Amino acid sequence: MQRKLAAELFGTFWLVLGGCGSAVLAAGFPVTGIGFVGVALAFGLTVLTMAFAVGGISGGHFNPAVSLGLAVAGRFSWRDLVPYWVAQVVGGTLAAAVLYGIASGAPDFVAGGFAANGYGDRSPGHYGLAAAAVCEVVMTAFFLLIILGATSAEAPAGFAPIAIGLGLTIIHLVSIPVTNTSVNPARSTAVAFFAQTNALGQLWLFWAAPLLGGVIGGVLWKFFFAARGEAAE
Repeated sequence: MQRKLAAELFGTFWLVLGGCGSAVLAAGFPVTGIGFVGVALAFGLTVLTMAFAVGGISGGHFNPAVSLGLAVAGRFSWRDLVPYWVAQVVGGTLAAAVLYGIASGAPDFVAGGFAANGYGDRSPGHYGLAAAAVCEVVMTAFFLLIILGATSAEAPAGFAPIAIGLGLTIIHLVSIPVTNTSVNPARSTAVAFFAQTNALGQLWLFWAAPLLGGVIGGVLWKFFFAARGEAAE
């Protein structure tokens, strides 16, 4: 179990450092900024690389909503859910602290939103609460469908991390303007601690909506797509 939790901690650390780091340090960099397309790719690549690196140890969740959705679908043990959540949040928060230490070394550094998620005034496109909630629920549900399908016995072997990473990239391309893309409560919690906004006041949505989306994705898979006798992994 310790190996699994360590894998989840380091995997979530890399997701936050790579994904949020690209947003904080490189997205708007003068002349050569990568923009939100680059940030979307960065998030997808962090999951892809860590799924290959440690996915064989822990399953490569790196996301409380994914762990919950897999448990609902019968592919993850309920008794391991809370320990996974703790490891994911700790890993993400440690990464956010490292990122803050790097970013604050710039002479003109202002934390501002610090890649936090939000709605209303905190949304990049000023989308309201309802739009943000729908976006997060639907995107997380489809993320679970991608994960469950790509890791099923009927899927081509060895390609799951690629499908999952590209799926997360697509999710970011669609939803960055709406919420700055969460679909991951650990990622949202990690950077909210360091943002100089009311990100912590809006954090409830970025737990509630992704977790609900994870449950919906798990239920849809279990009742519509799961093969007979599919067992927990």
